[in-house]
Amino acid sequence: MRRRIRALAVLLPYLVFSLTCVLVAAYAFAFLFRSHSPHNPFAVQFAISGWDVPAHFFGAGLALLLAPLQLSTYVRRYWPALHRIGGWLYASAVLIGGISGLSLAPAAQTGLPSAIGFAMLALLWLGVTGNGIRLAVIGDTAGHRTWMAYSIALTAAAITLRLMLGLGDLFRFPFAATYITAAWCSWLINLAVCAWLLRHHARRGARVAGDRHSVSRRPTA
Repeated sequence: MRRRIRALAVLLPYLVFSLTCVLVAAYAFAFLFRSHSPHNPFAVQFAISGWDVPAHFFGAGLALLLAPLQLSTYVRRYWPALHRIGGWLYASAVLIGGISGLSLAPAAQTGLPSAIGFAMLALLWLGVTGNGIRLAVIGDTAGHRTWMAYSIALTAAAITLRLMLGLGDLFRFPFAATYITAAWCSWLINLAVCAWLLRHHARRGARVAGDRHSVSRRPTA
């Protein structure tokens, strides 16, 4: 019974995360093809943009779709080739989304404060993902998993951003304050949560390993 509860405690957050990734990715892809109101400032920016808006929505959307696949322990264990292919596709999506996001940052709504926040996100997204891929190439599996966990946390900033903007609209907070806060907190919160989860997982692993070691050293009759 306890084993089932523990399995559910792990599976349920993964399923919720996967669903939100799919939903936000679907929103990103739909944004590329639907009609836009000329009174929407984001739609106006989309209309006057060259390559960066569609490239960013495509790259970020693809990275979100691939994030649950790359997090799956089952896929890593039983389909390592799929994990590697997904990893290279994910890295390519981040490269497209990060470069285009960096191009878009100076034109962000509310000016310099949000522009700096989004530029920092784009640079970190590219740098963290690049280092994660480098560690995989040199065979540092543990380091690779840690850095890619942070990369996915930065990818999921798209989810947190939309949640924060939605809550700001729901409670009628001032748009400028909400947008600037979301530009920074959407990725800072994700990185903090990711760091806590990694530390919690490491402590639990060390505790389990210690318990196994103590059992193995017990004298037998």
